[in-house]
Amino acid sequence: MAIDDFGAPGGETHNPLIPPAYDLVWTLVAVGGVVTLLGISAIVVVTVLRARRMRVRGQDPWTMQEDLAYRAMQSGVLAPTVSREQRLAELDDLHRRGVISDDEHRDARAEALRA
Repeated sequence: MAIDDFGAPGGETHNPLIPPAYDLVWTLVAVGGVVTLLGISAIVVVTVLRARRMRVRGQDPWTMQEDLAYRAMQSGVLAPTVSREQRLAELDDLHRRGVISDDEHRDARAEALRA
């Protein structure tokens, strides 16, 4: 009776119904799992570092896209260009129809002339 008949002492015996290639497959699955966990950890670390950096700059990482969109919409960059004459005519029309008061008309004209 040889030692191979019973397996290595203290070691695993190989089941003849499971192909030896499965050892390789399970090793690759384990390595893939470790790589996936490392990738997820890296994403979490980078996200936390970016959030801290944005907070230091006074930005809220949860609402940053909305804040930037609001700022872009409020800027004159995306607004259609209206000539000074068109703006003054629009203000005069609003005042004539009673949509804005005398004070609002005066203030809006002054602002339009400053621009």
